[in-house]
Amino acid sequence: MFIRRNSMSKPPVSIGCAVVLSPGMTGPPDAGVITTILQSTVTFNGMPLAVAGSLCQMINSLSGAPYMLPIGSLGVSTGFTVDGMGLVRMGDQIPSGPGILSILGPPANPMLLDGWPP
Repeated sequence: MFIRRNSMSKPPVSIGCAVVLSPGMTGPPDAGVITTILQSTVTFNGMPLAVAGSLCQMINSLSGAPYMLPIGSLGVSTGFTVDGMGLVRMGDQIPSGPGILSILGPPANPMLLDGWPP
């Protein structure tokens, strides 16, 4: 495993990481969490690290209706990939669904940093 570190380094995230989609499905931002990670090759303390294509359980801020949102492939790490899917890191801004998905955290491990550009 090679992790590049620079001033833009960000820690990877895992299941339970908070996310915000802006704009949400009906306009105002929707909140959610990462619930499903489709790869199990790269883990930290037994928790898989999130990659593009992982699923978020979102809540519509107007109706309260839940929905699933896959994490897009643009805006994730371009240098650290698992089966061609880029690593998702805290602070990434990822075009997904109708808006931009902001990855809030917490990180899977704050000491593990990935500095590859989105």
